[in-house]
Amino acid sequence: MKIASVETYLLSDKLEESFFFSQWAYAERRICVVKVTTTCGIVGWGEGYGPADVLEAGIRLLKPMVIGKNPLEQESIWFDLYRKTLDFARRGILVASISAIDLALWDIKGKFLGQPVSVLLGGRHRERVLPYATGLYFSEGEGLANRLACEATEYVKQGFKAIKMKVGLTIEQDLANVRAVRAAIGDNIKLMVDANHAYSLREATELARKIEKYDIGWFEEPVSPEFYHHYKALRGKTTIPISGGECEYLRYGHHQLLKNESVDILQVDICSAGGLTEAKRIAALASTYGVEIIPHTWGTGIAFHAALHFISNLEPVPGRLYNPDFYIEYDRTSNGIRERLTIPSIEMKEGYIEVPTAPGLGIEVDEGALAFYSGKKLHGTKTG
Repeated sequence: MKIASVETYLLSDKLEESFFFSQWAYAERRICVVKVTTTCGIVGWGEGYGPADVLEAGIRLLKPMVIGKNPLEQESIWFDLYRKTLDFARRGILVASISAIDLALWDIKGKFLGQPVSVLLGGRHRERVLPYATGLYFSEGEGLANRLACEATEYVKQGFKAIKMKVGLTIEQDLANVRAVRAAIGDNIKLMVDANHAYSLREATELARKIEKYDIGWFEEPVSPEFYHHYKALRGKTTIPISGGECEYLRYGHHQLLKNESVDILQVDICSAGGLTEAKRIAALASTYGVEIIPHTWGTGIAFHAALHFISNLEPVPGRLYNPDFYIEYDRTSNGIRERLTIPSIEMKEGYIEVPTAPGLGIEVDEGALAFYSGKKLHGTKTG
């Protein structure tokens, strides 16, 4: 069995209403997915995290390096792609492009061997994962705190036990928003905040101290990812756990966070940091520092299911019989691609999501939806 083809699809979903966070606004969801097909007809799906058009260009660059290779040797392929791009891509979009291909190869391997990816990673420590709702972005107009509180209440009604909201406007507005959301959801729902590195150390410290009383589960990306020492300093100034890592690449970038004691929670993004192959190594590295992993997850059901398998394989705390729940990020912002692209659809039962047991990533891609969102007319596919 050899890799016969590598195809990319740029998927676009125009939003009826834009939303924004501390860095920029979204008026469109634009995602790059990759389809890898073998000579025996097995298809694997992958996804990268980053600007979709640039990701597609990166995958096209890597494509000749994988055609004709044995897809079961994903670690050898991973290293070859890493080695050949090392001089100009130790960080950034080409690592995300490698990640997309790597996910597709794991999907192929699982389908070929008839096993879910979580088993191929080494085994399942848990059969279900606790999703937290990512939402509560900013929107224009008066009464933002009240709108966020109403949105959070809807997530609670849907069965979510944990919610993450955006901060990073101003300290005063953030405080008002957090206060309103906590009052709306009560004391039994876990609440986290994410600044997308909007603040200086001084500002992040001030905000953290003001929102401590609202029982914040973690403060995500409070400061610039360049300032590892500021992350560490902030950890000493607040009781709120500090998290970060979605802007890091490979085990080497995540090692900077770990050795500098920057985070309580490491948030590796599987679709940008090097795929499942590298995420497995990052998890081993984090365990040697005793740092918890809660992956950053954003995009389609491909990325989400890859994260489910990865989390299922994460080692629990050694020496403990009953371990706490492991979390997965579940983006709830408007995204038709996420809702329609993969089969079966993501389903939450009693506040949890079960880890797939079907071979590979446990999903298939609806090629009708693929054609619709990519604008490509696929052979034999009706686009409705």
